[in-house]
Amino acid sequence: MHAKLVSFVLSKSSRLHKGEMVETRGLQSAPHYFEASVPHQYIVGEEKMTVGGEEVVFLVKTYPPDILLVEAMLPVADVFSEKTFDVRKALVAACQKVAEKRGGDFNLSEEYSLVVVFDYKDGLNQLVHEHASRIAGFLKSEKLPLDETEIARTLDLQIKYGKNDLVIIGWDGAFLFDPNGDYQGTKELFQIANLQLLRYRTLDQDLSERLQKVSKLIKHPGTKHAVWSTKELARAFEEVIAVRAQSLAQFEVIDREIKLIGDWYSARLYEMLAKMVRMDEWRKSVKDKLDALEDVYAIVSQNFSMTRAQKLEYIQILLFFILQAGWFLLIFFELKYFLG
Repeated sequence: MHAKLVSFVLSKSSRLHKGEMVETRGLQSAPHYFEASVPHQYIVGEEKMTVGGEEVVFLVKTYPPDILLVEAMLPVADVFSEKTFDVRKALVAACQKVAEKRGGDFNLSEEYSLVVVFDYKDGLNQLVHEHASRIAGFLKSEKLPLDETEIARTLDLQIKYGKNDLVIIGWDGAFLFDPNGDYQGTKELFQIANLQLLRYRTLDQDLSERLQKVSKLIKHPGTKHAVWSTKELARAFEEVIAVRAQSLAQFEVIDREIKLIGDWYSARLYEMLAKMVRMDEWRKSVKDKLDALEDVYAIVSQNFSMTRAQKLEYIQILLFFILQAGWFLLIFFELKYFLG
């Protein structure tokens, strides 16, 4: 039996080079459009670093326009030992270091690790049963012995395609059992799932910041008068329209890419990953903030209309007083003329 540890970190970055496109590896019975429709990776370089006494090559890739991906692979001698925990921690930390060096944002990042087990001679079910505690501990990043019920619950999230393969999914790690060690397609699907999660998180944070900014502009338009200035309102209009249009476009791109994962195995695996990281909750949060932007747009629009009407009304009142003053002056001069 042999094993590899594959770790990767995705992070938001504002300075990216596109690089050379990586050929997408379809999963099992993936349809012909799978490779053309899923987000593409681009290689921009590589770096070398020593991890656990081994020299490791870190591949630096991008998901244009603003997501950086750093991944690394390291052979593991005894995959079911506690040492694997420490190796994973060190490998992820090294990936983060490379990402930050390349402009990645640590606060907007996702990490994940895959243990790929291959060339196993014993039956797969027996292998998993014998090492269930260690597998569950790795998936939960927990070295302490787990309760049998918790172990069973942790290993329950799994999927099979062939008779002798298996993928067991955890929060920030997974075990992939494949007789031939073929993991590239599965790894890319895990990366796509983490990419979409990071996009939702980034969009959610961006919407929160912009909502706060626009709301502040509406509540405190920078004038001491009760009536807002046209300039401030126009600014609010432009901000709301731009933010909402940009956010809707990003949201639709994420949804479209997810829906194009069309073969049953990839779709089921992705669905399990999405459930694990609570993708629906992030989606709902983004939709709620988009709805809030809609409300802000309505408020700004209403106040803009009211302000114009109020200004016209003030102009009419001012003209009325000017007219009245003119009449008084005319009467005054006429009286002065007749009495003089």
